[in-house]
Amino acid sequence: QVQLVESGGGLVQAGGSLRLSCAASGSILSINTMGWYRQVPGNQRELVATITSSGITNYADSVKGRFTVSRDNAKNTVYLQMNSLKPEDTAVYYCNYRTFYVRRDNYWGQGTQVTVSS
Repeated sequence: QVQLVESGGGLVQAGGSLRLSCAASGSILSINTMGWYRQVPGNQRELVATITSSGITNYADSVKGRFTVSRDNAKNTVYLQMNSLKPEDTAVYYCNYRTFYVRRDNYWGQGTQVTVSS
């Protein structure tokens, strides 16, 4: 089993920044993909950004140029640096851990609220 604990959410003014972190623990495989998804009321959960253990990133078009996903493999931690925040970024952000080799796992954190005021 893998446990994911998010932190760093909060309230920020439009144009401001927040940094989310997610620490994974448990039965972790070294080859994995970690990332962030978000969900707001009335909307489907959507991908924000992912990063593989080799450093390959993927971003939603809506956050490209503003958000940066990174990771510390030694700490099994993924980060999301969010700059130039917009009110439409307001959502619950969920950390995700996935594997495709040896085991096929898919785990989610409990979510952290990000609120951007205009």
